[in-house]
Amino acid sequence: MIKAGLISGAAMFLFVLLAAAVVSPLCALCVPLLTGLAAGYLTGVFEKSPLTTVQRGAYAGAIAGGLGIVGQFIASIINALVMQNPEYQINELLGLPPSDPTSVWIGSIAIACCVGLINVGLTAALGAGGGAIWNNTAGKSLPPSDMTPV
Repeated sequence: MIKAGLISGAAMFLFVLLAAAVVSPLCALCVPLLTGLAAGYLTGVFEKSPLTTVQRGAYAGAIAGGLGIVGQFIASIINALVMQNPEYQINELLGLPPSDPTSVWIGSIAIACCVGLINVGLTAALGAGGGAIWNNTAGKSLPPSDMTPV
């Protein structure tokens, strides 16, 4: 579970950091689709216990989501540093006055918190889904364990 969460979390960290810093913080909402399923499936591959794969897949997804929050915060700091300059703000294109640096920092950190928490929930849910996928595909071919209830 921990190994699967850290492997998927490293990928999520990198993808969230790139998506949120280069394109938009809202682009980071697409990352849990792959990393959550990968965390759950990898949990099944590493642990090979069909009885607990779904639950542990959700835990692995939450671990990956936690690493995604770190990437989201680093990306929000990069965005806030860039957006402090009024030349790079989109407000000018919309005919609005430029934002002051304090509101840029508050908005950037608030968006990072919201998107990061949504990512943790989505990644945990999809981690459970990835564990269920492993149970229905590769987990069925395993011989029954001694702990299987009668």
